[in-house]
Amino acid sequence: MERTTCCIVGGGPAGMVLGLLLARAGVEVTVLEKHNDFLRDFRGDTVHPTTLHLLDDLGLAERLNELPQRRLNRVSVPIGESGELFTFGDFSQLKMKYNYIAMVPQWDFLDLLADVGKQEPCFELRMDTEATELIREGGRVNGVRYRTADGSTGEIRATITVACDGRKSFVRTMPELGLRDFPTPMDVRWFRVPRHPDDPVGAIGLIRERTFMALLDRGDYFQVAAIIAKGTDAQGRNRPIEEFNAELVRRLPWLAGRELVASWDDVKLLHVTLDRLRKWHVPGLLCIGDAAHAMSPVGGIGINLAVQDAVAAARYLAEPLREGRLERKHVAAVQRRRWPTTVLIQRLQRVIHDNVVAPALRGEIDFGNTARLPLPLRAVSNVPWLRKIPPYVLAYGAVRERPPKAALR
Repeated sequence: MERTTCCIVGGGPAGMVLGLLLARAGVEVTVLEKHNDFLRDFRGDTVHPTTLHLLDDLGLAERLNELPQRRLNRVSVPIGESGELFTFGDFSQLKMKYNYIAMVPQWDFLDLLADVGKQEPCFELRMDTEATELIREGGRVNGVRYRTADGSTGEIRATITVACDGRKSFVRTMPELGLRDFPTPMDVRWFRVPRHPDDPVGAIGLIRERTFMALLDRGDYFQVAAIIAKGTDAQGRNRPIEEFNAELVRRLPWLAGRELVASWDDVKLLHVTLDRLRKWHVPGLLCIGDAAHAMSPVGGIGINLAVQDAVAAARYLAEPLREGRLERKHVAAVQRRRWPTTVLIQRLQRVIHDNVVAPALRGEIDFGNTARLPLPLRAVSNVPWLRKIPPYVLAYGAVRERPPKAALR
């Protein structure tokens, strides 16, 4: 039997940030990650300004800048029959230090956090170790049982266990947490297409003829998110991939003459869910990030919210954990702090689902026809100062959390 102060389940952005902050504040932390590395494609690669400020506060800004990345500072959409690009949001207009979103491969970002964490005597990261079951005794959670890649098992007892293992976390099935699910009209196909130096830069949105796509500039390629009606992916995969590529070129003529998608195996599907737990905690357990609230990919802010959850959790829990006086009120304070932001963002996403995504997939919104543009886009196109609002909301969201002072460098 092993023991730690805080057992973190899941080595994603929320888990790694929380582990690093607590360890720097003098709290013994063990992070369990079921995979043997962080190399998984089409994970969220957006590092928002709030996270960039956090890394700056932690003394890691220079190390992040050394990682391969592309800075996204413009969001454009093709308008009218000619497809002329209109800048919907320009981050460079924001008067702040980090007026861009850094597109950093998530495995590089997590490797950086792991490397820095290992320098802290209170930090332990166990790869190839999957949490399989909570240890529940006397009405509280006292840690987890785990299984390693070689089949061996064990258990780690902890003062508090924090679930950071995403929307598929096994703890979400606990009835006392009360999972609430919201319907979504779409799923997302992720794939890559080559990018040439003279192609548009930044993020490009396309809404035309029942097609809804976003292309993210990653340097020598575009990471493409193609939004499709929920449940229609299998039917679409019956077509030859050549037809899929031909449709891409028809929508985006400047892609002509390139080696596009080689096979359907290169097109990954994200089943979009939007939900949240009514309670993020029971005695001995806290859920944050996607384990507490699965977000829609609309706005690409899920990772940013998860990291901010981790920062808030570290601020409320670090001192009580270090001094051995953690109480239920300290854990409840994390949900109380983060709940309004979560509800607000999810409501906004539901509004966008109902008023933009679903109508676009039905062909009721078409940016190729200027007479059918949504009112907000027409307003932004006619009032230049309004163009600062979308990038500010994307960059900072509702609340920026501050880390515990003991974690700063």
